Amino acid sequence: MEHDKVALITGANHGIGLELTRRLLSEGFQVIALNRSGFPEEDPLIREGLERRRLRVHNADLSDFEGLRRALGAIKESEEKIDVLFNNAGGSAPELTFSRQGRELHFELQTVVPYVIAMELRELLRKGDLKTVVNTSSNAFEMTRRFDPEALERPASFKQLFGPYATSKLALSLWTREVAPLLAGDGIKIRSVDPGPNNTLRKGKRSGLPFYVQPLMRFLFPPPSQGASRLYEAAFGANRELSGVYLKKDRAKDLPFREHGPRVLEKVRSIHEREFAAR
Repeated sequence: MEHDKVALITGANHGIGLELTRRLLSEGFQVIALNRSGFPEEDPLIREGLERRRLRVHNADLSDFEGLRRALGAIKESEEKIDVLFNNAGGSAPELTFSRQGRELHFELQTVVPYVIAMELRELLRKGDLKTVVNTSSNAFEMTRRFDPEALERPASFKQLFGPYATSKLALSLWTREVAPLLAGDGIKIRSVDPGPNNTLRKGKRSGLPFYVQPLMRFLFPPPSQGASRLYEAAFGANRELSGVYLKKDRAKDLPFREHGPRVLEKVRSIHEREFAAR
């Protein structure tokens, strides 16, 4: 059944994002996709969504502020409202990598960019009925023993999965918690969620996973539809009235290093105001 609810999903063309896109389209949502690359062309649900304009695609490298600014500008010009924003794009790099702006790539893509997108689309969210932001986090940060907000932009060392990837997801959940009271004035609720383990390996693409994790993922992890289900529940399920929480298996959990939350929020807000909004 079609309805007028609109969801924006980043990283909607693969893995968890693709499964979430397919579910929402099948339930009658309109979906705005913000991706680096295209959708699989052989998927009939995706093809029908594109043909009927219930799936509207904007392409950009989200870690490149110039391309992201153009894409968000186009969305603001063409859309009337957004009910739910799923900040889902991410992934783990195999080695220390920096964005075009000069910051460590995980931090840029998985901590800074979700904040930028939420703030830039705040007015469209205010016009929506559901006024909800769901940020895809990860329980990988549970292994984090030391957390220094000042090291996020240019870490001194790199470890696959449990290094910058984990700390960037922790930082994402920390600013999500801190910003909730500020967004409450607009009626906007925001949550971060652990999608759990999912088999999101891609053929022909180097993984940022440690070598011993890859066979576990390939043979033991559930398909990405499980992660999509957790994001869906985070948006529409039992916790839909909560804001600022970190959800794991549909339950609100305490975050470590909460004392650093204000500093993380200050960092992402400063980057947004200085380098993105001011241009």
